[in-house]
Amino acid sequence: YLKRLEGITDRDLKEAVAEGYHKLLAYKDEYEVARLLSGTRAKVRAQFGDKAQPTYHLAAPLVAKQGHDGRPGKRAFGDWIERVYPMLARGKVLRGTPLDPFGYTAERRMERRLIKQYEADLDRVLPKIDTARDAVIALARLPLEIRGFGPVKEANATCAEATRETLLEAIAKGAAPVQHAAQ
Repeated sequence: YLKRLEGITDRDLKEAVAEGYHKLLAYKDEYEVARLLSGTRAKVRAQFGDKAQPTYHLAAPLVAKQGHDGRPGKRAFGDWIERVYPMLARGKVLRGTPLDPFGYTAERRMERRLIKQYEADLDRVLPKIDTARDAVIALARLPLEIRGFGPVKEANATCAEATRETLLEAIAKGAAPVQHAAQ
């Protein structure tokens, strides 16, 4: 991460790359969600009392069935799932290895592809900062538009890809990007 920022002297561009690259590298996967949910019961009981019984509605990637709208359907899980969270959170050591069971999902493959694409794009456009500064900065910030999980993230990535093509074309021409109407 720091090596990627090294040598960028333009303050706005460095900030854009720092934010955009971080967004791609720090995606929230199943291991991170498990870590975040590990303390939920204590928080719920602190807020609502000892008798509170949280129910977790999750679209677990390996067991979720597709809903009528094409999106993964959520299932309700009782308090027994809380015992799984610490084990799953420790599984983060598998992240990025062939043993990562979640690494084979379409979403994880897309996230890894976006990181490689971003790095290649930066290598290609950073030398053109002097001729197309605004477009280069916009391209560096583009990952910030890819929000959500599952189909929401996929749709945002598709929109970002269209914007990426426009920006790369503008950078190649050494011009500011054409402004498009909001979608």
